[in-house]
Amino acid sequence: MAIDHTDPIYLTPAPGGAQPELMLSAVLHLMSHYTASEGSACVKLAAVIERHLKALSTLPGMAPVLAATCQQLSEQWAGIVERSLPPAKKKEDNFLSRFMARTRPAPQVV
Repeated sequence: MAIDHTDPIYLTPAPGGAQPELMLSAVLHLMSHYTASEGSACVKLAAVIERHLKALSTLPGMAPVLAATCQQLSEQWAGIVERSLPPAKKKEDNFLSRFMARTRPAPQVV
């Protein structure tokens, strides 16, 4: 996914001068792109949406109902990201199975 530097999120001033309206505009823009590409949903895009919503939920001065909504939606998007990721291989199991295979005695032929 190419980064669109004309996105309003990149035009916000430095931290301390956060503008919730621009961040909300950016996350709505991102969500629209995600639903438009539903056939090939992008995990990276979903992760960016989740981060934007989480950032919005923690902004000081945000209306409580909007902060709570952003928090709830960020959790839902985090679930989408988790379900979209490939299952992680457990390295301990691989190492343990190799180790155990070496320590097992060979079958006795009688």
